[in-house]
Amino acid sequence: MTQSPATLQRIAVEQRGAIATVTLARPELRNAFDDLTIVELTGAFRALSDDASVRAIVLAAQGTAFCAGADLGYMQRMAHFSEAENRADAVGLATMLNTLYTCAKPVIARVQGDAYAGGLGLVAAADIAIAADGAQFCLSEARLGLLPATIAPYVIRAIGERAARRYVVSAERFDAREALRLGLVHDVVPRDALDASIERVAQAIAGNGPQAVIECKRLVRDIAGRPIDTALMLDTADRIARVRGSEEGRAGIASFLQKDSPPWAAR
Repeated sequence: MTQSPATLQRIAVEQRGAIATVTLARPELRNAFDDLTIVELTGAFRALSDDASVRAIVLAAQGTAFCAGADLGYMQRMAHFSEAENRADAVGLATMLNTLYTCAKPVIARVQGDAYAGGLGLVAAADIAIAADGAQFCLSEARLGLLPATIAPYVIRAIGERAARRYVVSAERFDAREALRLGLVHDVVPRDALDASIERVAQAIAGNGPQAVIECKRLVRDIAGRPIDTALMLDTADRIARVRGSEEGRAGIASFLQKDSPPWAAR
């Protein structure tokens, strides 16, 4: 990580067992982000991706909102950026989102409140999203004369082109139930059931083969949208053959056949 947890200003990072939690920690600003938030999130997810003791990551937020997008001070500074400065800043945001999306460990978004603009992008970039039933969502950029460019690849993958065509141009708010229908979130639960739901999914992931989970996440990312042709068939055959012959794969099969717990499971 580029900074130790003790020096982080915009986020908090903690680990309990095999589950790490990255928390947006600006509740007074509805967890709106700025350039420092982007740097800290990028560093945190890079470090956790490489940490063998971490099996899953929860992306959470303090306060009533998940993330309101960019904060006003940050936007005021951006208004005076040159084109080159704007591009460099946008590349930083795009890099942060891609670091989250490509993180080796599954990322679970704990959406306890509103997620707007870049905050919705964080939800879309996560592998799993569980929302409280009062959460609201909005791709609000067009209201400001902007566009959701850096988050668009993740949003379109999450909700599909057809829904994206509506919500990026209308900037309408939609609720958690609509987010569930669109595929942006996987579950909607009462606020007081949110932590239990997150814990259940995180522990399910942590109970699986660590390397298998990494390979499974990579598998979905790599083959989504590809045509089912000979090249894809050979690719998937190569992947399972390699994993079957790995130390973890052999141990998992042996444990299953012997009706024993695998070596990575908590005893």
